[in-house]
Order: sequence, then structure tokens, then C-alpha cells
Amino acid sequence: MARTRPEQRFSQLRDAALAVFSSKGLRRARMVDVARAMGVSTGSLYNYVESKEALFHWVVELGGGDAAVETPASLPIPTPQPGATEARLRAQLAEGMRLPALDAALARRRVSDARAELLGIVREFYARVEQTRGPGAALERSAIDQPELFALYFEGARRALFASFARYVAKRAKSGHFTGVGNPTVAARFIVESVAWFGRHRFSDPDPGLLPDPDSVREEVLRRIVASFVPE
Repeated sequence: MARTRPEQRFSQLRDAALAVFSSKGLRRARMVDVARAMGVSTGSLYNYVESKEALFHWVVELGGGDAAVETPASLPIPTPQPGATEARLRAQLAEGMRLPALDAALARRRVSDARAELLGIVREFYARVEQTRGPGAALERSAIDQPELFALYFEGARRALFASFARYVAKRAKSGHFTGVGNPTVAARFIVESVAWFGRHRFSDPDPGLLPDPDSVREEVLRRIVASFVPE
């Protein structure tokens, strides 16, 4: 391990791991898949990380964003203790699913500009989804066939997010600020899933060139969501 590593080696490791976990999930991913995506031999990969569980925990610890990754203090990155990854994810999801603009709107008794309020909520949510799209996609795919992650993500954090948006939609529909709302639960899911697809899942589309630049996509999605509840 005394050899000099390329400056971007651990950024490459993060990106390769997220790509593999996002497409295969933790259970089906193999270290050889990550090595291939990274462009190194499988043996070399084990110099950096002890196991795929260690790799998954490491990318969870890194969180979102695409800043350059520094070399870990200890190599190879060790396999976490049982339950450590779930505990870390629980804490991150609690923070990541907290949307101050939505919480403030739910606590607000009166609103003077429902359009601006909704735009602020959806813009904040979109930014959160886009910022964490790599780890978010990896967690979502991994949770499909990992019971403990399924309970944590799908049955826990995701359901709570839907419920918060549904309460908000119902509240503004009842006050007359939102028009055309039938079922608040369905309307809330429309908001969340629209943002999730355009802010996260579209980046794995096999033909991404069908959409313009990210800024144009974001503004068009926000405009259309807001207009569906508060027409211009």
C-alpha cells in the first residue's frame, strides 16, 4: 500500500460503487462489478475496501454531492459492525427527509401566497433529491431485496414523506387555496414521484439526451407542478 494512488482514485471508487449499487442493489452487487466499473482488477479493489458491505457503508457515510473524495485514514475500508449501516441510514434519512419549508407550511395557519409557498416547498425538495441522487438511487434499489432496508426506507421514511405532503395538500385544498384536488394522497404522490423521476431517476435513463440541461428541466417541472394546484 506504499504505492502512490491516483489523485481521483476514491472519487472513482465512489462513483463506480454508486453506479453498481444503483443498478444491481446491495444483495446482487459483486466486487468484480465495482472493479470493472472502476477500471481496476478485483484484487486491487480489495486494497481499498474490505468487502461490498464495507463499500456500501462507506458511500452511505459520504452522503450526497459530487465533491472530490479524500483518501480514507485507514485502508482497506473495514466492514462495519452488524446494524451500523442501518443505524447510519436511519439518522441520514431522518435529516434528509426533513423539509423546513414543508414543516413551516404545515404549521402555518394562514397563507397569503399559496403559489409562492408551494413553489418554495417543491424547489427545496427537488434540490434535496438532486443533491442525493447517487446515494438515494443506491439505497432505493438495495432496499427492494433487503428486508431491513425495505422497512427502513420504503415503509418508514418514504411513507412518512408521502404522508406529510398529503397533509399539506389536504390542508390547502380545504382552505380553498388549491383547486382541482380529488384525493390528497394521490396528489401528494404526484408531487413526490414527479420530483423523484426528474431529479434522480432520469439520470439513469438509457437515452438521457431526450431532455435539455438540468436547470431547464428543474424549472419546467416546478412550474408544471405548481400550476396543477394553483393555476396562473
